[in-house]
Amino acid sequence: MDPWPRHPSIYEINTWVWLGELGRGVTLDSVPEAEWDAIATLGFDAVWFMGVWQRSPAGREIAARNADLQADFRRALPDFRGEDNAGSPYCVRDYVVDPRLGGRAGLARARAALARRGLRLVLDFVPNHVAPDHPWAAGHPDYFVRGCAQDAERDPSSFVAVGGHVFACGRDPYFPAWPDVLQLDAFSAGLRAAAIDTVRDIASQCDAVRCDMAMLMLDAVFARTWGSRVAAPRALDYWRELIPAVRQQHADFRFVAEAYWDLEWELQQQGFDWCYDKRLVDRLEHADAESVRLHLCAELAFQRKLLRFIENHDEPRAAAAFPPAKARAAALLALTQCGARLLHEGQLEGRRVRLPVFLARRPQEPVDEELRAFYRTLLAATADRTFHDGDWTLCERGGWADNPSWRDVVGWCWRRGDARFLVAVNLSERPAQAQVQLPWEDLAGRSWQLDDLLSQARYDRDGDTMRQPGLYVDLPPWGFHLLRIAPR
Repeated sequence: MDPWPRHPSIYEINTWVWLGELGRGVTLDSVPEAEWDAIATLGFDAVWFMGVWQRSPAGREIAARNADLQADFRRALPDFRGEDNAGSPYCVRDYVVDPRLGGRAGLARARAALARRGLRLVLDFVPNHVAPDHPWAAGHPDYFVRGCAQDAERDPSSFVAVGGHVFACGRDPYFPAWPDVLQLDAFSAGLRAAAIDTVRDIASQCDAVRCDMAMLMLDAVFARTWGSRVAAPRALDYWRELIPAVRQQHADFRFVAEAYWDLEWELQQQGFDWCYDKRLVDRLEHADAESVRLHLCAELAFQRKLLRFIENHDEPRAAAAFPPAKARAAALLALTQCGARLLHEGQLEGRRVRLPVFLARRPQEPVDEELRAFYRTLLAATADRTFHDGDWTLCERGGWADNPSWRDVVGWCWRRGDARFLVAVNLSERPAQAQVQLPWEDLAGRSWQLDDLLSQARYDRDGDTMRQPGLYVDLPPWGFHLLRIAPR
């Protein structure tokens, strides 16, 4: 495989559901070649198989008794049956590929099939917690945050007795504890060593790992969450110890952090290659164009290590969260930024139901053919290596005192050698006109041809004008251009 691109695109697949839809008995080692070809034609750099590790029978039973989860299952799947609850992929029984998905050998064959098509493989690691029937609970209780019998009696939703020990349930400090998982102790020397061995083994089976709720294992966050129940922090932060230890054996291995609470920069400094950019999707959904533009003004060193998306398995489906025209504008924006980009299986087809990760199947939904055609055109355009290994620049834009609509336009450029592209988006529900200033000095003194790769329109423009005062754009509500720029 060639080195990772600077700005990779990743396709997230709900592995259990996807295999089930391919046919009864299909596992990772029996996926038809045509399915691998179909994924490869989308132009991604990597595939994330979400949820391959062995799921917990104990966790599944807890979910079956949880009224809130059962209600969520029926929200997503009105004809839900008990057997549809496969258990949470983030309630890990053990870091071995679930036999029902094909086991370790099946994953190896799937990885090889992807690699033949130039695609890397991303898997999950859950650092914060494991299932109550994970082997560590019986064999290494010192790996966990512990309680006492009085804790379990006083607060049974946060502490649970397993095998003669009382363990704290896993938690995010801002929410109630998760009842189906046990909290690992980030300050335990034994846990650190076991986690390093685990991720080294994961790294032998894939090319990158997505670390669930990675910020929970930061020393400051962990100490604030658990206080006197845990010992003092160790000399090195959890990730500063784990990531270099894994890379000693797997130098080109990549780490992706699920990250919130504005801790992306800290996680980048501790070794993560890309961190979730949740703030971008929130601004696209709830804020105005200027808020989005200011977000894109951050230092390039920071932005190049963000993972952009408008949906994933934890977020509402984009087709449900955004009106149709806005959904297209948001997709174009997210999939043409610097850093890594993520597209979620079902996003192309306009699926609207957010599926709980416990479920083994999903409801039938009609395909939005117009949206699928848009995405296929967009992905074909952004398959150009400029969007994966080129240089990204946010453009200045201006307008006129009597027409403030120019403030609703955001534009950015890509360049790699002689290849150049401009993206301009109207992030508002009203028409907008603006002058977008292209950053390249060598535009001057020449005429240029601009091909819109989404609308197939063609324009001829003067290079001096595109530099100053800027390329004039007139965009309808949520309208956009994706322009390839070449000399005439």
